[in-house]
Amino acid sequence: MLLSDVIVVLSRPSEAGNVGAVCRAMKNSGLSRLRIVRPEFDLWKEGNVLRSRAIHAADIWEKAESFDTLAEAVKDCTLVIGTTRRRGRYRKQVSMTPAETAAFLDSHPGPAAMVFGNERTGLEDDEIALCNIASHIPVDESFPSINLSHAVQIYTYELFLALRCEKEAVKGQWVPVSQEAIEALVAGITANFERLGFYKQAGREEQEQFFRDIFSRASITKREGEYFANIITRAVRLVEKRIRNEE
Repeated sequence: MLLSDVIVVLSRPSEAGNVGAVCRAMKNSGLSRLRIVRPEFDLWKEGNVLRSRAIHAADIWEKAESFDTLAEAVKDCTLVIGTTRRRGRYRKQVSMTPAETAAFLDSHPGPAAMVFGNERTGLEDDEIALCNIASHIPVDESFPSINLSHAVQIYTYELFLALRCEKEAVKGQWVPVSQEAIEALVAGITANFERLGFYKQAGREEQEQFFRDIFSRASITKREGEYFANIITRAVRLVEKRIRNEE
């Protein structure tokens, strides 16, 4: 992965000054792609505050993209990493440190999103559910809170160390499918299972999350996804044919 493949996503940021400081942290480490989801302040009215904190990194803010939902902001990414210190059934059981995250991305084709939550509340359960991997910054438990821009600086520094030797793309390069394509693939697979009455009880959403995370971490290509979906479709048709013959 290249540094240019990494997208910093700020979900529901509450302070313009913090966003400006994030721009500085990104530029320090050679990152330039910033996306902002549903900020809690007026981006344009607070523009001067933001620029004053960004100083010579205001160009990152000027090129930043705005989105209404996190799902829209990451739909073109092959991998989505949510930063959170909280664990739980719906918040990923496994989490990587910034250095481990950077090392993992070094061998993963992009683009990838690094998602940071609101300054006060962090990422909510539905936001972390959109992420394939969780990452956390090890800190002293007596004071675990980290300023948003400081957290971004820690991650961008590790990413810079791991990805600064940029490589040229090779013709025929392995390109994994985007989150949007994965969503369509998962929907098709589970729809086939539903035809067999597979979800008479609760469990479809949990299985969809399972497939979504597995496909993203495996970085499957479009052809591999289509091949897997065709296997499921053919298997379901064979089962339905057998059921009809037995009736």
